[in-house]
Amino acid sequence: MELPQYKPVEPAAEIERFRQCHGAAIQETREMLEKARAGQNGDAEGILDAQLTLLMDEYAVVEPIEEAIVQEGLNLFQAAGQVFEEIAETFRQADDEYMSQRAADVEDICGRFLSRGLGLGRQDYSSLPQGTVLAARSLTPSDTIGMDLEHVAAIITEYGGYCSHVGIITRNHGIPSVSGLEGIVSLLQAGEEVLVDGDEGAVTAGLGESEREAFYILQRQREARERALDRFRTAESRAADGEAGLICANIGSEAEAAGAAAAGADGIGLLRSEFLYMGYDQLPDEESQFRAYRRALEDMAGRPVTIRTLDIGGDKELPALPMEREENPFLGCRAIRLCLSHPDLFHTQLRALLRASVYGRLQILFPMISCLEELRQAKGLLLQVREELEQEGIPTAPVQVGMMVEVPSAALLAGHFAQEVDFFSIGTNDLIQYALACERGSAKVEHLYSPYHPAVLRLIALAAEGAREAGIECGMCGEAAADPRLLPLFWGMGVREFSMTPAAVTRARAVLSGVDTAACRELARRALDCGDVENVIKLLEV
Repeated sequence: MELPQYKPVEPAAEIERFRQCHGAAIQETREMLEKARAGQNGDAEGILDAQLTLLMDEYAVVEPIEEAIVQEGLNLFQAAGQVFEEIAETFRQADDEYMSQRAADVEDICGRFLSRGLGLGRQDYSSLPQGTVLAARSLTPSDTIGMDLEHVAAIITEYGGYCSHVGIITRNHGIPSVSGLEGIVSLLQAGEEVLVDGDEGAVTAGLGESEREAFYILQRQREARERALDRFRTAESRAADGEAGLICANIGSEAEAAGAAAAGADGIGLLRSEFLYMGYDQLPDEESQFRAYRRALEDMAGRPVTIRTLDIGGDKELPALPMEREENPFLGCRAIRLCLSHPDLFHTQLRALLRASVYGRLQILFPMISCLEELRQAKGLLLQVREELEQEGIPTAPVQVGMMVEVPSAALLAGHFAQEVDFFSIGTNDLIQYALACERGSAKVEHLYSPYHPAVLRLIALAAEGAREAGIECGMCGEAAADPRLLPLFWGMGVREFSMTPAAVTRARAVLSGVDTAACRELARRALDCGDVENVIKLLEV
């Protein structure tokens, strides 16, 4: 969008114009939020709620824009574009794909603000013909929220990813989508008939009769599978032999808890607390954190909610927390190391968590623990905060305290760590990265990044064994937790909680219902004897 280049004559008048535009953008977002609530659209409600919170933030948005108008002589559109772009870039730098995709939220807010201020219209997707395959370079959260999803057969975008809002919303509505096909829009013609395979990430044009017939057969089979899966939304999470487990959801903000509950999740296996910190000029205070944690606990209505303490590091630049740039930020001062080196920051979060604990079943999860000293120091600070709150007469409730197993040293010493915590949560994304010396975001080595690698499987088995011998629970919250081929293998190792995107809950529960625990143990034994990825995959495909 091309921005006006005029220089404001009176900064005070320009600030007043900004406030009017800002107020209009807030009102528009509120109206969209109310519409989403009225339509019981949990996905849209969570997105818009988070957007509204950011848009109204005085420290992250309002004050920086007004300062840019006064101090840099920018007009309101230039100032807003500059500030929102800085916030979006903070999210883009995140190594967590879910958090990096939140840059789209910021871009969406900026686009809505600028369009309203400049009197520009926006693409209307609210009325589409039945069976529409929508192809676009990109789609904003507002586009997908206002879309006539009942008439959308599939979505194709040139940009975006699995954790984008397009990906989340389409998965939760059972709509096939394919992202990352750069240049696809220019190759397709309006009105052209195409096939979209969301499972394989394929788009086929120029269809013949045989291809159409094959597609309709597959479509009927898929619809039958989806109908069969729906009964697992409210079913118990049990193996075929009756052994119980938990199928939980990963969420990126407290606003998504209600949607996870509606999807049938047994609890929240991972609530990323980073959403409270990223993109803001000031660190979140105790009250704002308390309100967010309380809402998540209340929305889950007694089901367990695992909240991971701040997991951020030198690869992400937080305006509110200047950090020294590191040669290798993935091995630097991040996650629990950062929190322990900033005790005031950690203290505030722990106070908010313990205050919220009385509103549900809270589990506190410490990330990137690599040695017993770190774990003991974190637990010691938690104990100090609890005693402090008791002295102030502020009620707290008992909480489960766990640690992420995402560093090889944690898996190798699992037996020792298990004596000091209530549960493990295996973070497969980072565990694979650290075990295989393979950055998951690097295109040159992504072929080496595999959850099927025997070394990774042995580390997971060690963690599960350490937990079992100590009598504590062992869960998993990485992407591998949702892999239907790996779930029986992990179950055989002793993993009993699997946390994933809410849309994957019913399928995972259906997979679990069909496995026998003894057979899974034998599968795990055989897999751990394999020496290469190819043989592991062959074994799991039998």
